Amino acid sequence: MSRIEVVSPIPGVFYRRPDPDSDVFAKEGQPIGADDTVCLVEVMKSFHPVPAGAAGTLVEFLVENEDVVDAGQAVAVIEAG
Repeated sequence: MSRIEVVSPIPGVFYRRPDPDSDVFAKEGQPIGADDTVCLVEVMKSFHPVPAGAAGTLVEFLVENEDVVDAGQAVAVIEAG
């Protein structure tokens, strides 16, 4: 099995849920599809969904909710299988 990093395509603020009252997009240990949204990255009040990019199991998040991330920064790890 290979481990794949999900990276932020842009710099901004990392969010695990679509809004404060909703559940998170994905949880550690959860099966995930390549097109499933893992998180949002917000820049200047514009929210950009970040897809998993690979099917497998979401192993861990590498940043905390509302952390500032850079473009190309790994935000989560998926074990493809």
